[in-house]
Amino acid sequence: MSTILKLTIIAIFLILNNLSIAQIPDLVKYGIADKNPPQGISVGEKAPLFIAKDYQGNEIDLQKYIEKSPVVLIFYRGNWCPVCSKYLKNYSDSLKMITDKGAAVLFITPETAEGAEKTVKKTKLPYTIVIDDKQEIMKNYDVLFEVTKKYNRKIKTLLFTDIAENNQEETAHLPVPATFIIDKTGTIVWRQFDPNYKNRASTKDILKHLPKE
Repeated sequence: MSTILKLTIIAIFLILNNLSIAQIPDLVKYGIADKNPPQGISVGEKAPLFIAKDYQGNEIDLQKYIEKSPVVLIFYRGNWCPVCSKYLKNYSDSLKMITDKGAAVLFITPETAEGAEKTVKKTKLPYTIVIDDKQEIMKNYDVLFEVTKKYNRKIKTLLFTDIAENNQEETAHLPVPATFIIDKTGTIVWRQFDPNYKNRASTKDILKHLPKE
């Protein structure tokens, strides 16, 4: 192998390595500890089906929802998260515009039913909150990540919440607060996915990308 080729390969390796290192602080900033961070399932994929309970104990079968209408899935972190609370409160005032277009809206959370009830009272959210206590929905939609110890300590200090305890698990996990729109064929037709939990899909975004009946 020539010296020039060797130097080129080394240069490419260093560039790629530096890029990956540069990306790590952003993920760590948002509490993502995984070496392989979640990517979210892609547009065009079939939506993973699930049967789960809402915070009131009612059975939620995604397949039955899809058969009737497009579905908007929105993942949120918990009642302790002020960004989530502000976001969901805004939705409580505007999501009727989405349901008036014939779509169903389901919120997915890792917190307990008691925690979700606090979310409802705090935000006056009139829509269905699904409890993903086994983390299967979040895993299947590839939004789940393990929270860094540093971020967990930060939430304990600033928001007086232990994430693992809030979700009744030994290790703290959270979802990237992503949004997926599913059409009546069960296909993901649009998504908003950003590790920065401050960036969320707006009602305008969702209305723009709802499938036409």
